[in-house]
Amino acid sequence: MSAETADTAEPTPERPTEGTDAEGRRREQRGWYFYDFACSVYSTSVLTVFLGPYLTSVAKAAADTDGFVHPFGIPVRAGSLFAYAVSVSVVVAVVMMPIVGAAADRTGRKKPLLAAAAYTGAAATTAMFFLDGHRYLLGAFLLIVANASISVSMVLYNAFLPQIAGPDERDAVSSRGWAFGYTSGALVLVLNLVLYTGHDSFGLSESDAVRICLASAGVWWGAFTLVPLRRLRDRRVASGGEGAVGSGWRQLRATLRDMRRHPLTLSFLLAYLVYNDGIQTVISQASVYGSEELGLDQTTLITAVLLVQVLAVAGALGMGRLARAYGAKRTILASLVVWTLILVAGYFLPSDAPVFFYVLAAAIGLVLGGSQALSRSLFSHLVPRGKEAEYFSAYEMSDRGLSWLGPLVFGLAYQLTGSYRDAIISLVIFFVVGSVLLARVPVRQAVAAAGNPVPERI
Repeated sequence: MSAETADTAEPTPERPTEGTDAEGRRREQRGWYFYDFACSVYSTSVLTVFLGPYLTSVAKAAADTDGFVHPFGIPVRAGSLFAYAVSVSVVVAVVMMPIVGAAADRTGRKKPLLAAAAYTGAAATTAMFFLDGHRYLLGAFLLIVANASISVSMVLYNAFLPQIAGPDERDAVSSRGWAFGYTSGALVLVLNLVLYTGHDSFGLSESDAVRICLASAGVWWGAFTLVPLRRLRDRRVASGGEGAVGSGWRQLRATLRDMRRHPLTLSFLLAYLVYNDGIQTVISQASVYGSEELGLDQTTLITAVLLVQVLAVAGALGMGRLARAYGAKRTILASLVVWTLILVAGYFLPSDAPVFFYVLAAAIGLVLGGSQALSRSLFSHLVPRGKEAEYFSAYEMSDRGLSWLGPLVFGLAYQLTGSYRDAIISLVIFFVVGSVLLARVPVRQAVAAAGNPVPERI
């Protein structure tokens, strides 16, 4: 963060590393990978595995005889609290992202903003150690802060990519960052599994073990964030312009107006937003469903998520090969059929049957990475040349902007029916509607309309 880390030239995607040699660029790239390594443990250990079931148990301990808690006087079924908190966190993130993104673009000081977002999230996650007794409001608050913080930090993290990698190497650099994230997620889950299953031998209660696993994710996040903060460089930008809030929302509106000139690109984006919201909700709510509805213990949930982590890499590679043979659109549509079947199977899954849950986790792993990776690559073909950063910023913003809807639907379904099976099957609508919208997009025509060469298979 010293003055020597700033470049005098304004960065552009076409000039990512002016003033640095190849080794300096690679050093920045290696540092960049480590932010994914740092923060991915939050997504896996906290959001996907431990916090949902644990916060739900805390809320149930504080609930009245009808199973409701009353935050600020509002009756909320205890089993819906986690899903509602995730929805609120996304809304907070959507408000913050254009403000922080505009401030970063206006000042060129991405590193201090990344540090602020990362350490706010890491501190909130570490503070989850104090989540015990009836402190469900504390848990909901810390979840909202941590989840919003990681969303904001990822916008800043992604904004470094055009500056540290040229157009011909971005796919490879992005993929390595993704691989670093899955590696750290799996590694920490193994450590969590050792601690949780052996908590008696460590002289810990089950609750103590869970709270240590939650807090350790925050410590890991904060510790490894030091690597990118030391290696990434801020670039100076031309001064002037309006305030961060106004310019952030103005840029987003301008990009969306420009997208109206490319209605096929906009149609694909809408389809992606719908089905991706379903994907994100399945991932965030699966542990709650497994523990509360299927009666599975925490060890089963941890190993199931580990299985997802491992198979997601293989699934992404396998779906990449299918896309080369049959086209990305057809492969994505096929994956959405699998997602729908996963939800239907989950609805009928018997309780206390970990083997069947593992089979379902394996199916999720095989389609998870590929669904998202192919969607991103397909969208890249639909972006007008010269507007890559602008359109992908809107892509990220719009993605986060709709991803509150799935958890809200899940939470409302449980709130109204008291059944997690009804809540999980309600998510089918996202995959059905998303599939219909995607099927209606003539992608070859959309690529041509964006002014890009049409691949042989798309």
